[in-house]
Amino acid sequence: MSEPVQPGSLTTRLLVSQVGVLVAMAVTMVLVAAIAGPPLFEAHMQEAGHSSPDLLAHSQEAFNTAGTLALGMGLAIAASGAIAISVLITRRLRRSLTDLGEAAVRISDGDYGRRVEPADSRELATLADSFNSMAARLEGVEGSRRRLLTDLAHEIRTPLASMEIAVESLEDGALEPGPEVWRILTDQIDRISRLADDLGQVSAAEEGRLNLARKPTDPAALAEAAVLAARDGFDRKGVALELQPFDGGPALVDVDASRIGQVLGNLLSNALRHTPSGGRVGVVLADHGEEVAITVTDDGEGVPAEHLPLIFDRFYRVDAARDRVHGGTGVGLAISRAIALAHNGELTATSGGAGKGTTLTLRLPKLDEQ
Repeated sequence: MSEPVQPGSLTTRLLVSQVGVLVAMAVTMVLVAAIAGPPLFEAHMQEAGHSSPDLLAHSQEAFNTAGTLALGMGLAIAASGAIAISVLITRRLRRSLTDLGEAAVRISDGDYGRRVEPADSRELATLADSFNSMAARLEGVEGSRRRLLTDLAHEIRTPLASMEIAVESLEDGALEPGPEVWRILTDQIDRISRLADDLGQVSAAEEGRLNLARKPTDPAALAEAAVLAARDGFDRKGVALELQPFDGGPALVDVDASRIGQVLGNLLSNALRHTPSGGRVGVVLADHGEEVAITVTDDGEGVPAEHLPLIFDRFYRVDAARDRVHGGTGVGLAISRAIALAHNGELTATSGGAGKGTTLTLRLPKLDEQ
C-alpha cells in the first residue's frame, strides 16, 4: 500500500504564487511596450515633422534600446524588492504557523500550559489569541477533571472506609449484628447512591441530556412551594425564613417546575447549612424586564472572595470538613447551575466575605406574552 502524498508547504506555495504574479506582470509589460511602443513613437515623430526614413529608423532604434534598458532595470529592481519582501513575509508566516503547530502538538501530548506568542498581523494575532484561549480552557478542563477524579475517589473512600470498619468489627465480634450496625451500613450505601445520582444529574444537565417537562409557570408559585417545603427544617434549626411578595406584575416562565423546585430547594438547603441558629434567610422575587430573578440571601458564614468563583464547581467546599459532617455531596450548586443554564437562565453568587452572608440569584427568562 503506497504512503499518502504529503501536501506541499503553504508558505512555499505563497512565495511561488507571488513570483508567478511578478513574472506575469513583467511579461505583460514587455509585450505591451513591444507592441504599442514603436507605433506610438513613430506617430509622434511624424506629427513633429520628422518623416525621413533614416531618421525614423535611427530614432526607433534608440527608443527601443533605451526603453528596453530602462524597462529591464526597473523590472529587475522591482522584482528583487518584491521577492525579498515576499520571502520575508513568508518566513514570518512560516514561523508563526510552525509555532502554532508545535504548540498544538504539545497540547495534544498533554502539555496544556503551552501558549503561542502573538503575531505581528491582525489575523494571525486573532488566531493566536483564540488558540491561547482554547489552551487555557483545556487546561482548566483538565484541572477540573483531575480534581473531580481526586475528589470522587475521596468521597467514595470515606463511606467505604466506614463500611469496612463495620464489617471488620462484625467479623472480629467487636460488634453484634443489630439495628445500629445495619443503620451504619445503610447510611453509607445511601451516601454512595446519592453521590452517584448527583453526579449523573449534573453530567446530564451540563451535557444537555435532561428531560425537561417545560410549561408556563408562575415563578411566585415556585418560590412559595420551595419555602413551604423547607419551612420545617428552618424552624427546627431556629433560622427565620421570609418570603417577600413579588414586586412585579403577572409573569410566567417556561420551565420544568420540578427541576426549578430542585434548584430552589438546593439554594435554601445551602443557606440553612451555612446560617447559624438565630439567623435569617430571605427569598425575594424581582421583575428585571425580560427575566425574573429569585434571590436567596442569608446572613450566615459568607464566602471569602478567593472561594466565590469556585463554589459552583463539583465537590468544591469552602469548609470541606464541616460540609462532610452535614452529609452534603458537594455537587448541589453545580447541579443547580447546570439546571439553570438548561433553562436559558443563570445562577450567580455574591458575598461580602467571611461572616457577611451570601446571596444566590436564579435568573429565568420570562415567557413572551402572546
